[in-house]
Amino acid sequence: MKKGYLSEYFTGVAAKVLSAVEADTAASNQHEYNGVAPLKKMFGTAKRTFSAQFIYLNDGDDEPVTDNGTLTWYDAREAHPTRTEYRMYFTTTAVSVCAAAGDELFIGLRPDDTVLVVIAECGSTICSQLRWLFGVEESTHFSVREELDTEQDRLAFASRFILEQLGIKVEESEESFLEEMILRFGNVFPSTREFSEYARSTLPDLHAGDNPDVVLMKWIEREEILFRTFEKYLISERLAQGFENDVDGFFRFSLSAQNRRKSRAGQALENHVEQLFICRNIRYDRTKVTENNARPDFIFPSIETYHDEQFSTELLTMLGVKSTCKDRWRQVLSEADRISEKHLLTFEAAISVNQTHEMEYNHLQLVVPEAIHRTYTDTQQKWLMNVADFLEMLLFRQRAVTWH
Repeated sequence: MKKGYLSEYFTGVAAKVLSAVEADTAASNQHEYNGVAPLKKMFGTAKRTFSAQFIYLNDGDDEPVTDNGTLTWYDAREAHPTRTEYRMYFTTTAVSVCAAAGDELFIGLRPDDTVLVVIAECGSTICSQLRWLFGVEESTHFSVREELDTEQDRLAFASRFILEQLGIKVEESEESFLEEMILRFGNVFPSTREFSEYARSTLPDLHAGDNPDVVLMKWIEREEILFRTFEKYLISERLAQGFENDVDGFFRFSLSAQNRRKSRAGQALENHVEQLFICRNIRYDRTKVTENNARPDFIFPSIETYHDEQFSTELLTMLGVKSTCKDRWRQVLSEADRISEKHLLTFEAAISVNQTHEMEYNHLQLVVPEAIHRTYTDTQQKWLMNVADFLEMLLFRQRAVTWH
């Protein structure tokens, strides 16, 4: 196990595409995964039954389907003097009944000898993300990895986010800043804009005019760590006070914490992106009304030029900002009718080929920090735009306005 790497959470991983007989538990009594011989690398040769958590993931549902069960690993020919026939039996769960042929199965052996079984919908972004995270290829046969502490397995922003979708919390904190945050903010969270400013101030050697792809990643990663550090402290303090049988109060507190997490990430990214514009003297308006009360995150060079019918549409730009996409990227398509090609900046890793094809078809250009490009296929990378190129495009169009 190596701290900060995938090996901290898994001792081995395996993946394969499910066949019809493996997926359709209603039509088959098999309840076994096929082609399991490569799993001997992970599970050995002795008969074992593992406690397992099962998860089903797709791009459409906000919450995964989860259940608990067991996996049994055994040699069906154990008594035979020369032959072996290893099998992996799984119990029927709420997850197994969701599976369909073509979905991808991921099996991860945890350091505590429990097993995580994940089924991801065929062609989904989460399936692409898990394949990238575990470093496995799409195959109808099991692909197995045991060495999970290579440079490929070092945990970064994208991999931490994917792990958390599996319910695996990656513990990170900056305790050295906690006392300073308490003195500065007291026992309440400041506004997202104020917290973003503070996060940037803790990186004094990082300048907004430097490589924007690097700067943006470091700003957002620092804010994420500081947020979790301060959130952990505030939640611990509130729980220590107790709720005195106030169940409703507890649920309100819990819901408030969850909502803050969901809304903060996107707003924080917008704040840091805005700082890049300010540093470069790029003209923009943020969340101004276009048509039908739509409020795109950013319009360039201004909302006045957008509403000026005499102003060339070729010099107008719209940018949506979403920390993650899922199906929400389509919201951007209707937010500025005058602009035919729209841009969306995201930190989402390994978006599926199906989804990027649909984006391209709908004239939506994805803008992704350079460090995250490697999670995409070679073909997708040729289409992606990085942050530096997007800023250069804005400056080019802005310069053109002066003589237009």
